[in-house]
Amino acid sequence: MDGSDSPQTQSVRAFARNIAVLGLPIFMQDERWSTQAVERAMIDADISRAKRAERVDSAAAAFILQGAIDAMVG
Repeated sequence: MDGSDSPQTQSVRAFARNIAVLGLPIFMQDERWSTQAVERAMIDADISRAKRAERVDSAAAAFILQGAIDAMVG
């Protein structure tokens, strides 16, 4: 959270560099807060704790994907 790259971030950046030769769009997004954002939206929508637990991972994945789509389109 201090702005420096973690070992995992460094690994992901290296992977992105390696596959860049394919010429496909590469979008990298900091996903650390996606679960919290989705969790907050679900709480605001008054979704029960049990339902949130069932859905939070897939909703966070959709949140991340939507961010990537928005970045590519916008």
